[in-house]
Amino acid sequence: MKIASRNVNGIRAITGKWFYEWVKQNDPDIICLQEVKSFETQLPPEFRYHMANYNRIRHAGEKPGYSGVATFYKKDLKFVSWISRFESVEHFHEEGRVVETKFQEFTLLNIYFPNGWERADGTEMLSYKLKFYEHFIHYINKLRDTWESIITCGDFNICHREIDIARPKENANSIWFLPIERAEMDKLENHGYVDVFRYYNPTLVDQYTWWSYRANARHNNVWWRLDYFWVSSDIVAHTKKITHETSIEWSDHCPIVLDLDF
Repeated sequence: MKIASRNVNGIRAITGKWFYEWVKQNDPDIICLQEVKSFETQLPPEFRYHMANYNRIRHAGEKPGYSGVATFYKKDLKFVSWISRFESVEHFHEEGRVVETKFQEFTLLNIYFPNGWERADGTEMLSYKLKFYEHFIHYINKLRDTWESIITCGDFNICHREIDIARPKENANSIWFLPIERAEMDKLENHGYVDVFRYYNPTLVDQYTWWSYRANARHNNVWWRLDYFWVSSDIVAHTKKITHETSIEWSDHCPIVLDLDF
């Protein structure tokens, strides 16, 4: 089984930029997209044609052109059920950040985590981000208490360690790399969840998933690793490999792809 994850920075923008070709060539069983930024009625007609082999579940934000996640899964997968939020927490639900899908072998959470920067209206967002993480960890732990196997993927909007960012010293006081944010990923580890990429590549440097459009950052490899697959410990034995497809453009994030033996 192959699961692909990517922040697309607007699904309508990528459909004309080799997205369909990428899907055809890679043939993922599940595709998790974040920051979709559209409602169902805004998808171009050809999108439905090219994605005809997949069912899709979307969680759109209430604000047009903002947030949103979508999970696509092949129609022959052993799908069980889905839900589009953490329980019934409305102030998290309204921004369209979570799709949870249950398959026979595992529960998959496709998440676009808050970025922590100020909102356009100047509202502080870091505390909201930390609260979101608190609820996320609490929620997946409850799933684990019922013996569910967990795969979480998406744009986590945090670089966990210095190895995950090109310029750690210069960004020591930057959102996405603040100690208080990085501590949330420490909590994930302490609860027994595994960052699959670092499981296979504990010391590999210059491995990132996001770059700024400014200052030729992509060419200079001034990147950040913001996109992850975190899994419960029982899933690790089923993982085969994970890749960052950094050659793929048409967004400021690259796709990340997890192969499993299911």
